[in-house]
Amino acid sequence: MERMTITLTDDQADSIKAAVSSGDYASHSEVIREALRDWALNQSFRKQALAELRGEIAKGVADVKAGRVRDFDADSIIEQGKRRLAARNSRSA
Repeated sequence: MERMTITLTDDQADSIKAAVSSGDYASHSEVIREALRDWALNQSFRKQALAELRGEIAKGVADVKAGRVRDFDADSIIEQGKRRLAARNSRSA
């Protein structure tokens, strides 16, 4: 294992000390290691979400290039939503 020195705000240090004092963690290092595991997992999720978003953007660009687009019509979208909602409400009644 490698030993590192880090600088934390007083609030961050107090949070770590409290987590150890409460018995949730055995040591300050254990708190930091879990925080880093959570951070790495979060980074992985972000990368996956970004890749999915880039894929959706690429599909949209391809649709534009192929002419598979229509003018945006908010009123039409609102009416379609109202019809779908009415249909859903009538099925559940």
